Amino acid sequence: MGSVLKLYIQVAFAVKIVSCSITMVDNTTSKSPIDLSTAFLLRVDQSGQGDYKRIQEAIDAVPSNNSELFFIWIKPGIYREKVVVPVDKPFITLSGTEASDTVITWNDSGDIFESPTLTILATDFIARYLTIQNTHGNTGKAVALRVSGDKAAFYGCRITSYQDTLLDDAGRHYYSNCYIEGAVDFIFGNAASLYERCHLHSMAEESGAMMAQKRESPLENTAFIFLGGKITGVGSTFLGRAWGAYSRVVFALTYMSGVVKPEGWNDWGDSSKQRSVYYGEYKCSGPGANRSKRVTWSRSLTKDEAAPFLTKGMIGGRGWLRPSPTHFKKYQTS
Repeated sequence: MGSVLKLYIQVAFAVKIVSCSITMVDNTTSKSPIDLSTAFLLRVDQSGQGDYKRIQEAIDAVPSNNSELFFIWIKPGIYREKVVVPVDKPFITLSGTEASDTVITWNDSGDIFESPTLTILATDFIARYLTIQNTHGNTGKAVALRVSGDKAAFYGCRITSYQDTLLDDAGRHYYSNCYIEGAVDFIFGNAASLYERCHLHSMAEESGAMMAQKRESPLENTAFIFLGGKITGVGSTFLGRAWGAYSRVVFALTYMSGVVKPEGWNDWGDSSKQRSVYYGEYKCSGPGANRSKRVTWSRSLTKDEAAPFLTKGMIGGRGWLRPSPTHFKKYQTS
């Protein structure tokens, strides 16, 4: 089997498409505007059979202020490195084939902006079928993923740590069919994010908190919205606690196991926040969805109240969520 045909088959499997085509293009002559059907292909393989051995090397090879899609295909393996997608490198996709066998891992703690295993600062980023983990343990803040760029999407990813797993910091973000695990504030920040059909797993043995949303003004169009999906875990956990005075979190059509504490929500020791936070639930199911003992300042949403949170409208998804490319071209640096 020729090398081009092998590449054709491998990439088609990686992006789960039926067909694609590959052409050779020299980057010195390619200055066309963005074509969402076509991407430059960079391959990362620890064995040396790809274009790069490390993920960061592939990201570094993307030209600054690029205006075309770059698809970085990561061959299965455990990649022990801290990875940053800088602000001047938009339109990058990092893709494995299965999250279970493509792992980006590091072991760091302390500052929430410095400890992440993977940091996204650029706009128009996509991650597919990756495990992103921080293995520091349960002795402090240890971020696995920081998302500070606008228009970022994650598909079929596993994101795991213990405290402060996912810093969903700023911008509009979309998470689809992701698994997110932690114990203390394991999704936190002030982004406008939709989590669709995601699995949240709490590791808190006694009293944890899943969300710490930091909306600080009623003028901020930010929130964490969980649509579908499920909550599992051990011990017990709050659905969320009020990091910001106007913290906003909504769970809709979500299965909640008995790990959810009956009161559901926590004001983080500041009762004044009870008047301004927005914590809503809509048609959730399971033993943890029983609202008979919920705090009185949380909301059982009506159909009309829930409607704005049941689509991708809040994150403007129709304007920036994009399909996988169907054509690939080799990127040549010289």
